[in-house]
Amino acid sequence: MSGTDPTRRPEPGPEPAPGRTPLAGNAWALPSAVAREFDPGRAGRTSRRTARDWFTDFGCFLAAVLIGMIGADAVSANPHVSPAAAELDQVVGALACAAVWLRRRWPLGFALAMVPVSLISDTAGGASAVALFTLAVHRPFRYVAWAGGASIATLPLVYRLRPDADMPYGVAIGFGVVVSAAVIGWGMFVRSRRELLVSLRDRAVRAENEAALRAEQAQRLAREDIAREMHDVLAHRLTLLSVHAGALEFRPDAPRAEIARAAGVIRESAHEALQDLRQVIGVLRGGDADASGRPQPTLTALDTLVAESREAGMKVVLDNRVPDPAAVPAALGRTAYRIAQEGLTNARKHAPGAEVTVAVTGTPDEGLTLSVRNPAPPGDVPHVPGSGQGLIGLAERASLAGGRLDHAPGPDGGFHLEAWLPWAP
Repeated sequence: MSGTDPTRRPEPGPEPAPGRTPLAGNAWALPSAVAREFDPGRAGRTSRRTARDWFTDFGCFLAAVLIGMIGADAVSANPHVSPAAAELDQVVGALACAAVWLRRRWPLGFALAMVPVSLISDTAGGASAVALFTLAVHRPFRYVAWAGGASIATLPLVYRLRPDADMPYGVAIGFGVVVSAAVIGWGMFVRSRRELLVSLRDRAVRAENEAALRAEQAQRLAREDIAREMHDVLAHRLTLLSVHAGALEFRPDAPRAEIARAAGVIRESAHEALQDLRQVIGVLRGGDADASGRPQPTLTALDTLVAESREAGMKVVLDNRVPDPAAVPAALGRTAYRIAQEGLTNARKHAPGAEVTVAVTGTPDEGLTLSVRNPAPPGDVPHVPGSGQGLIGLAERASLAGGRLDHAPGPDGGFHLEAWLPWAP
């Protein structure tokens, strides 16, 4: 047997997402209090009972009546009870059985009212048991302790006023205590089982919400990785295109050899940009870093990067003190390559004509250190807008690799970019 008044829910974690759960479709088989937890749409219909509620209420009423009939027969046959007192006992017991239908609305009041009623009516014994059970199901233990303690404390007085004809006084009291404790224990078991069911539902909803949040976070991180990779791959190529296109625009009278060389650089840079774009798109489509078939740049490709910058007209000095660049792990080498690429791109945009120094040092024990330094640009440089996303992306890339990235303007008006990356032996 169970009831449908709201039970105390355990402390929740993240708020469960609103909506119906799979058990909400079978709400007729649940107590209304539990059904409201599984189907928020029932929250405003607090007085509506489920089919299980009606079945349980009828069962409680029938149990109270059957136990009351046994008590009425015992009172009628008890030589210690007068006929008038027996009739009053039965009338009060009948009213108590009828009051069982009110147990859902006032469980505490009903249980407390049955304490004095049990003093004058043995027929109300079944209703008293139902009252204790209902209170144990729907209220915390402190209320059950007070009402149950009061009910048990009246047992010696009950059997003193109306001694049992078949059992000794002490045995009758012990039997009443055992019955009351069993009823209270059964009610507490039903309550704990109901709370467990609600907590398991909350845990399942919370786990589902956390899984959705993890998926959303994974998608966000993937988008950030894609944006960082797009910036690192294309910014260098497009900057070359911009520099040489600007040279052709402002030097239309340049010698044919220089125009041809600039056009060749533009064509080559555009081709490389398309290749890099295909590579990134291939990663997005196939989820494989090598989907395009092109090898990923590592520290051994740093010479090629510097050569491309020199062909674009930059003054670049490379100081590579790593004894064997091929021994550098691929992931570490690629991170260092992207940092150097972004540093050269920034120097080309903000300090054209300045000599850029790229220095790489490191060992497996000390880690890999890469710096890109340039002095102040010669002459006036037009303002080039920048969002700073490249440096932010490099800092994130270095952090993901377990390293750090520092950058700051130099005292001479230049700029210094330095990164340290761990190199596991």
